[in-house]
Amino acid sequence: MIINDELLDKVTEKAEECPRLRMNYNFHESLDAKAQRLINVLLPGTILPIHRHRHTAETYVLLRGKMFVVFYNDLGAQTERYLLDPTIGNYGVNIPRGQWHGIEVIEPSAIFEVKDGPYMPIGPEDTMD
Repeated sequence: MIINDELLDKVTEKAEECPRLRMNYNFHESLDAKAQRLINVLLPGTILPIHRHRHTAETYVLLRGKMFVVFYNDLGAQTERYLLDPTIGNYGVNIPRGQWHGIEVIEPSAIFEVKDGPYMPIGPEDTMD
């Protein structure tokens, strides 16, 4: 399968219809797969709580759009803020295992996201209010 504008447009349409203002397109065959590989389309206004993945690092590569990826410490204070914007040469970010992080979507964005599997839902101990 090729990752092109047609695929990104299709996933974006689904995100626009979704109350969460985001939509995944998974390339992995099951939630048990050792590698979770997906396109995640995120629209301005989507709410993704500050969270962490204690079992895996996570990598985002921006395919279109513009967004911030923000790192936090254990007390919820911002420690780093990365602007992903291909027009200035900032294409992606690697989020270390256990790093608290969140996003701020500036314009409709599509990221290619990779993390180790199997899929593990984020529990309350891994989110900040």
